[in-house]
Amino acid sequence: MLPTENRLRRREDFAAAVRRGRRAGRPLLVVHLRSNSSSSDPHEAGGEAPPARAGFVVSKAVGNAVVRNRVKRRLRHLMRERLTQLPAGSLVVVRALPGAGEAVHEELVRDLEAALGRLLGGPSS
Repeated sequence: MLPTENRLRRREDFAAAVRRGRRAGRPLLVVHLRSNSSSSDPHEAGGEAPPARAGFVVSKAVGNAVVRNRVKRRLRHLMRERLTQLPAGSLVVVRALPGAGEAVHEELVRDLEAALGRLLGGPSS
């Protein structure tokens, strides 16, 4: 489970990440990243930098409810381990593609790492 402060919940935040962010596609998923261009998130109170937040989109094309929930759990677990790599205040949306339902854990790790590496300017694969 992602900590509450790291969850992306509002429709506007999902839309901002998808429409105005950068995108990296892989065979099993697409990652959208919107780095915080302003000094702080308008929805956050206080002067410190808001934390990075992540959200997930898993459509019915991935599988039935059991499969979709399994994919979301796996992706949440993987993103929780990688939140420290993200710039403060950034918004990340991970969209699972239909093949993600049958993918093994290692394939999801590989695709997520490659997509984040490409978006963050690290080594790409």
